[in-house]
Amino acid sequence: MTDVAATEELLTKGEQTRQTILRAAVERFGRDGFRATSVADIARDAGVSGTAAYAYFPNKEALFLAAVDEDIAEVIQGGVAALVDPERPIEGMAVSDRIDNWRQLLVFTLVGAVDQHPLARRLLAGLEPEVTGRVLDTPALNELRKACADQLRREQDAGVVRSDIEVEPVAKGVVAIMLSLLMSVVQLGIDVTASHADDVAAVFDAALTPPRV
Repeated sequence: MTDVAATEELLTKGEQTRQTILRAAVERFGRDGFRATSVADIARDAGVSGTAAYAYFPNKEALFLAAVDEDIAEVIQGGVAALVDPERPIEGMAVSDRIDNWRQLLVFTLVGAVDQHPLARRLLAGLEPEVTGRVLDTPALNELRKACADQLRREQDAGVVRSDIEVEPVAKGVVAIMLSLLMSVVQLGIDVTASHADDVAAVFDAALTPPRV
């Protein structure tokens, strides 16, 4: 049994219907965008009546924001899991690289995930300017900030990150830079962005590495 199937078994019928509508919304908004999509389109894709969606979401904007939260959460989930368990298998990246440089791991994981999530990609591409700022307040992104802060604390304890920095604001800054990198990848392409990877790494090292005595 898949994780999705197992989860759905635990949901009530109403919760299952809500999740079905939400998945249809993520797919349709990701493909066609907010303006070109109607609630009726999503209801049809979900196989429910035209008014059923309004039992769970009061209007199209609420459904869109819920879809954004859902899709961003799936993108971020891989990054958080990678920080919590740096030895988990990630295709295309050696375990030694993941352990030695968690910031590279985070970028690698998030870039790979965005390709699989068209709605998140639309937002990062600037195609939904009215709600792009909404991404900064998603619960999943706050979870990522917390995971980064925890990682920085571990590195402080190990003596590989400066002891004089406050981890919470620095973690927020790390995530902000990661989002900027994701936007660059989506808007400019991975080849253009990759040419600046060493420069970004140098900034992180200069800001976080303890001074040589």
